Amino acid sequence: MVGFAVIAVVTFLVGPFLWQVLTSLRPEAELTSTGWPRALSTESWSDVLRRPLVLRALGNSLFVAGATTLFSIAIAAAAAFAIARLPLPGKRALLALTLSVSMFPPIATVSPLYLIIRALGLLDSPAGLILPYTTFSLPLAIWILTGFFRDLPEELYRAAVVDGCSPWQAFTRVYLPLAAPAIATTAILVFVFAWNELLYALTFLSTPEKRTVPVAIAMFAGEHKEPWGEIAAASVLATLPLVVATLLFQRRIVAGLTAGAVKG
Repeated sequence: MVGFAVIAVVTFLVGPFLWQVLTSLRPEAELTSTGWPRALSTESWSDVLRRPLVLRALGNSLFVAGATTLFSIAIAAAAAFAIARLPLPGKRALLALTLSVSMFPPIATVSPLYLIIRALGLLDSPAGLILPYTTFSLPLAIWILTGFFRDLPEELYRAAVVDGCSPWQAFTRVYLPLAAPAIATTAILVFVFAWNELLYALTFLSTPEKRTVPVAIAMFAGEHKEPWGEIAAASVLATLPLVVATLLFQRRIVAGLTAGAVKG
């Protein structure tokens, strides 16, 4: 029974990705069929890889998501340490206010953000995405890292202060190395968010050469034809970097997710 449940969960999680892989390998005549294809074809993959804008979009997404992750983790780690360990007044209210930023639906913020980005002269540029992405990923990053820093023994901070460390030195020399698993977990979540975001990228970018992967895939549809095979191939191609990143940081992610679960 347990084995069947595990197989069912794995199939539910991995099934859509495998179905996209299968769809990307179907001949055009069989794209609307549901059974196993009579033959496999790489035509959709060839069409996608021949589109220079797709590979350019992959590079754009990598830059935007990487910069967003770097800025978010740098700011969130310092903020989380301050909330968790420094005697700041109103820390709970500050954390609640930070989380409230993530409560707004993106469709409700896209218009005012467009006006702000335009006033800053950042429309149709990577910075015009990195700024709002960082803003909206910070609440989750701060929340996760604050919980992790709180779970670390307070005696570590006291001992560092006794040894002559300033709060910043205690953060960088003592707490930051110990927070590596939680930082890796948070970084993956932020990266996935920035990589997959569509609404802001579709609104703030207009030049085809500056589009990110979700926007590039959304533009695949033609007026009289839906290229399902190419869309599936591009979707698999866009998912591969996330799979590779998750596999590379698998151990740290698991350590971060289980950190603080057992004490003793």
